[in-house]
Amino acid sequence: MPTADAHITEGHLQSSVAAALHTIAQVRREREHAPIHAARLCLAEAHGAARLRKRLARDAPV
Repeated sequence: MPTADAHITEGHLQSSVAAALHTIAQVRREREHAPIHAARLCLAEAHGAARLRKRLARDAPV
């Protein structure tokens, strides 16, 4: 028959495994979203450059 210490240790182990699996899942999600984030940054830079070019063209003396 398991002792109280064995139950505590087993519970602690299950908690540790659950935390590790949660961390692994979170890292996988972040890695999957990294290319999307990079693409959004690239598009934002291009959009910002286009807006700046248009504003400079509009504000340029004729």
